[in-house]
Amino acid sequence: MKLSDVVYKTYEEVAEMPRFDFAKRTRKTSQFVKPLLFLLSFVEYTKRKTKVTKINMKGLKPPYILLCNHNAYFDFKVEAMNLLPHAASNVVAVDGFFNRENILRLGGSIGKRKLINYPLLVLNIKHILKNKKGIVGIYPEARYSFVGTNSSLPDSLGKMVKMLDVPVVVLLNHGHHLSQPFWNLKKRKNRTESEMTQILTKEDVKKLSAEEISDKINSGIVYDDYAWQKQNNIIIDEPFRAEGLHLPLFKCPVCKDEHHMTSKGTELICENCQSKWHLTELGQLESKTNTFTHIPDWFNWQRTEVKKEIEAGTYHFEDDVMIDSLPNAKGMYRLGKGHAIHNENGFLISGEFSPNFKIEMKPQESYSLHVEYKYFGKGNCFILSTLNDSYFIYPLDQKNSVTKLYFGVEEVFNNLKNKK
Repeated sequence: MKLSDVVYKTYEEVAEMPRFDFAKRTRKTSQFVKPLLFLLSFVEYTKRKTKVTKINMKGLKPPYILLCNHNAYFDFKVEAMNLLPHAASNVVAVDGFFNRENILRLGGSIGKRKLINYPLLVLNIKHILKNKKGIVGIYPEARYSFVGTNSSLPDSLGKMVKMLDVPVVVLLNHGHHLSQPFWNLKKRKNRTESEMTQILTKEDVKKLSAEEISDKINSGIVYDDYAWQKQNNIIIDEPFRAEGLHLPLFKCPVCKDEHHMTSKGTELICENCQSKWHLTELGQLESKTNTFTHIPDWFNWQRTEVKKEIEAGTYHFEDDVMIDSLPNAKGMYRLGKGHAIHNENGFLISGEFSPNFKIEMKPQESYSLHVEYKYFGKGNCFILSTLNDSYFIYPLDQKNSVTKLYFGVEEVFNNLKNKK
């Protein structure tokens, strides 16, 4: 089976299937896998003329935690090339194990479901660090960046680092989003660069509070690929470079319509008011509309607009949906149609296919939301996970932006958090 396949099963059939085995003890990366990591990484790493600056890394040996920003699959290649002769046991979501569970387990990967934490994850991380004296690679943003900028990190990260009591290294990559944007996975030819910095020594972890550790991590994972592109005169001249940009930039800043943005070639277009923006070879937007020139500014403005709706009590997402289930790394199954609601009370998902299917998720249970664009040709979707399953949920009206829903989840969570 492929993730692109649509295979129907009843909810009851899926309920009887074996679940991904999170309890299975993670192994350190097999010596057999390390040459394979090199072979898979070397060509693109060299072709992109990747430059990595190492800071405060002299004399550092495992065990330690490696935190990386997340923009493209190339992130893993840069990680692999700069850890040799060592290799990290990376925390990987269940869909990342799909059809390759055995090789990933040989590579030391640690399985988890998206955006939820549970004791078995921490136990496996601790096992690699304490028993195997290895490196654990964590991509704490837990998704590819929408527009090449940093995303919110979980508050629990500082507490976990404090408990594990090992140094922390940040691998901060620049240009990876530009090379293969989340909203259009066609590769571009630009160069990249990275900094690999030990931001917390073991002594730092001992003396700092969990909150202070979180602050250090948050300040260490700050980036903006489009600002970096402009500052470094990185030319990206592919004729398709704007195609897909309407997926993160769903709201027109001129007419405020949220359902009629589109893109073609090097242009971003609002079909409602006919406003147009040209994406230059330096990643800037040009337009007669006197609106945004910097892509992240537009993206952040949309967040502010959603926040205003929440504060005014008018925010509400609702749509009929199609629901897929991922119980393990061997099969994804279509359960059927359902209905999704998100508002200040959190998520409520029901299924027409079974009276027993219902997901209720309170706003404080999820600080963020994982979304996918055109997921394996099946459409834009958002993912909700429980301990036993991951549900890939596709709005039937694909003009209902999953990017707006992402903002909604984070801002409802933040609104509740700020009231405490």
